[in-house]
Amino acid sequence: MPSARCSMLERAPQDDRVTEVRPVAFRGAGFVPKAGRASGWTALALVIALWQLAGSAGWVNPLFLPAPSAIAVALYKLAMSGALWQHVSASVVRIGSGWLLGTVAGVIIGFAIGLSTLARGVGITFISALFPIPKIALLPLLILWLGIGEEPKIATIALGVFFSTAISVYSGVDAVPRNLIRMAQSFNVPFHAIVTRVIWPGALPSILAGFRITASVALLLVVSAEMIGAQFGIGAFVLQAGNLMQTDQLLAGVVILSLFGLAVGKAINVLETRLLHWR
Repeated sequence: MPSARCSMLERAPQDDRVTEVRPVAFRGAGFVPKAGRASGWTALALVIALWQLAGSAGWVNPLFLPAPSAIAVALYKLAMSGALWQHVSASVVRIGSGWLLGTVAGVIIGFAIGLSTLARGVGITFISALFPIPKIALLPLLILWLGIGEEPKIATIALGVFFSTAISVYSGVDAVPRNLIRMAQSFNVPFHAIVTRVIWPGALPSILAGFRITASVALLLVVSAEMIGAQFGIGAFVLQAGNLMQTDQLLAGVVILSLFGLAVGKAINVLETRLLHWR
């Protein structure tokens, strides 16, 4: 019976049609999302235009929501009077100092936790206990310890940046594939070379992602600290404008904070492009 079936298959007429060959698109390029800059700026321009239309037509009370043109005029007057640069420079110095101190300490402690069993056992316990505490709540205590001046504000920012940086660093170290580390050890690569050539590049994406978070944390903390105890700074300026119901100047301060956040994000994008070119 099987032989008969085989003979029947052999005697079956062959299909003379030629199969059409179609090119298939390559699907293994990975997931690489691209930012639609034109669409983003178009959407922003549309929102601003609608906002201006609502303000010019009188649909919105300017006391509650000034038009973009009024905010631009307020920014211009602040820039011409010199008050804008005084407030911005004070905030930038505080953010830069606090972020730098917190980042350096966070990177060191994060690597220690990721590489040392003893440091992990001690460090994670303290970080888990202290990280949930709102750092701005420690400002009165820091003022008591460090006095009234720039030191408490910088220390508050540094504390907020430190914990987020340490968590992102040791998480990035843990995410490095252990096979790469074992391979380097099998070739008797020194420990410091493994850290600089294997662990550091592998943890760098997580570290840079943490920088984005800590930049936002520093911005939030500097505004909060300046609202509590500062004469100059964006936070103090926004608080003063709110108390005087000068909503155009208040929103001008918000625009300045937004522009500062955009500038920091752009700087981190450039840093990622240069340091993560191998991805």
